[in-house]
Amino acid sequence: MAMRYMYELIKPKLMGRDKFIAYCSNLGLRQVQKFKSIRTTDSSGVIRFPNLIADIKIVSINQVWSSDITYYQIGTEVYYITFILDNFSRLIVGWRVSDGLRTEQTTLPALQMAVKYRRGISLDGLIFHSDGGGQYFAKVFLEYTLKLGIINSMCEYAHENGKAERINGVIKNNYLRPWGCANKAELIKNVDRACTNYNHEKPHIELKKLSPINFEKKHLTLD
Repeated sequence: MAMRYMYELIKPKLMGRDKFIAYCSNLGLRQVQKFKSIRTTDSSGVIRFPNLIADIKIVSINQVWSSDITYYQIGTEVYYITFILDNFSRLIVGWRVSDGLRTEQTTLPALQMAVKYRRGISLDGLIFHSDGGGQYFAKVFLEYTLKLGIINSMCEYAHENGKAERINGVIKNNYLRPWGCANKAELIKNVDRACTNYNHEKPHIELKKLSPINFEKKHLTLD
């Protein structure tokens, strides 16, 4: 999948897409290293919000944001990365690297970053979709969403939060692992760089081969 996107970015003159993918495969560039999974979600004691996005059509930015928490291991140290994605444009509007899983370390600062990114725009009525992790149900988090008029939504199964789940793999496998991270400070720097590159440069088939930033610009111009 990554080779297809790389082809769209490079557009080599002497090689078509299929030949480019085959060439990269012969070089071993499509091999994916498997990593042991670490649990980031604790849903014990959580009363889930209903899934509000199962049957709706997403037609604009700031209609639905989705979020997930993943992990990144450096040696024996495990760090956590929270992403918030605009489901319409696939733009990563907020993120946070932490060495713990408390709400104040993960979902709350990531959401605060996303709100700042969309500064000046009312988020009243926006649906915030996530899994049933306690970080999305903590009192301090719900107080913040309530203040902004954001409506909470939760999935029961991972595939019901597919867009946010996919971002985890894209950022880790296409950016962080190839670059390498020696410590937390470097991980923070590389996550910032990865999200910026993804937002500005990564073409999406669903976005007519535009990057999230360019898709939003085009959408807003058409509006």
